[in-house]
Amino acid sequence: METCLKVMVVDSDSARRAQLVQSLHSTGCHVIEHDALSLELVSRLESVRPDVIVIDADAPDRDMLEHLCMISRDQPHPIVMFTDDDDTANIKQALRAGVTSYVVKGIDPARIKPILQVAIARFEEHQTLRHDLAEAQSQLAQRKVIERAKGIVMKQKDIGEDEAYRLLRKLAMDRNAKLADVAGQIVDLAEAFV
Repeated sequence: METCLKVMVVDSDSARRAQLVQSLHSTGCHVIEHDALSLELVSRLESVRPDVIVIDADAPDRDMLEHLCMISRDQPHPIVMFTDDDDTANIKQALRAGVTSYVVKGIDPARIKPILQVAIARFEEHQTLRHDLAEAQSQLAQRKVIERAKGIVMKQKDIGEDEAYRLLRKLAMDRNAKLADVAGQIVDLAEAFV
């Protein structure tokens, strides 16, 4: 059994919004309506927790793109934008601002549910990639700190790389701390006395 998608619909045109809401209801979606992309909407997302945000607009304007950037930064959600604007520059700006799926030239009620499902799947994949990238960057930064600390220990103790690494590991185990944290403390201390 498919779960009911919770969809937040954002459109300042009430007639167009009503048509979109009706199409979403016909596919079994639970719909929360909002008339404008605003700071109020950004703050409301945390309490509403929609599965996907659907924006119907003539074209993405500067204010809309700024609000989309805020949503993507502070409350990441899959975002589908239905629009009549097929300008390549506007499409790129919308995607950079956080739009997951940009659909041009009309809403076919039969295609809505698959569009939402693909947008959600793409969003989840993108979030996984962002997490993996952040994790890799963190590991690289930790590795650099460990290498710097190892160099400091080697110089201070006049020992080789392997022995310096063993000393760092032992110090971390003795303190019940992460190796990167101990290495960071050594680097900070060394920089304080330079």
